[in-house]
Amino acid sequence: MSIRPQYARAIMAGRKKYELRRIHGVPPIEEGSIIVVYASGKVKSIIGEFEARRVIQATPEKIWSIASKPGSGVGEDAWQYIRGAKRAIAIEVGSRRIYERPVTLEEIRRIIPGWNPPFSYTLLEPGSPIYEILIKRLRRRYQQL
Repeated sequence: MSIRPQYARAIMAGRKKYELRRIHGVPPIEEGSIIVVYASGKVKSIIGEFEARRVIQATPEKIWSIASKPGSGVGEDAWQYIRGAKRAIAIEVGSRRIYERPVTLEEIRRIIPGWNPPFSYTLLEPGSPIYEILIKRLRRRYQQL
């Protein structure tokens, strides 16, 4: 899942409790899924992962009423992002794991030429190059939070 750096850091630090997304042509995320975090922007690195504790699909208004409570770490900019969508999701952040060190896009492309991070998110299947070559190895060394 591609997440802007400031939000990726907030998730990993435990300050952001929900990640909000518009629903548009991507497979649904299931509760218990492990979300690999690619910090986009200037960071351009895979930095860790978190468990999707609860996944709520609803109208943007319903998602906002659930996810925008005080202490959730979800700001007004998230409303601007989901507002106007037909459906949206709120992914509640469960346990988090920060990898021992970030793996940059440049490093990934040396291993898997032409690899691009997903625009929003994509499912990683066992057997896919990014999963087998990179994610399995990163999981061997991480900090459980």
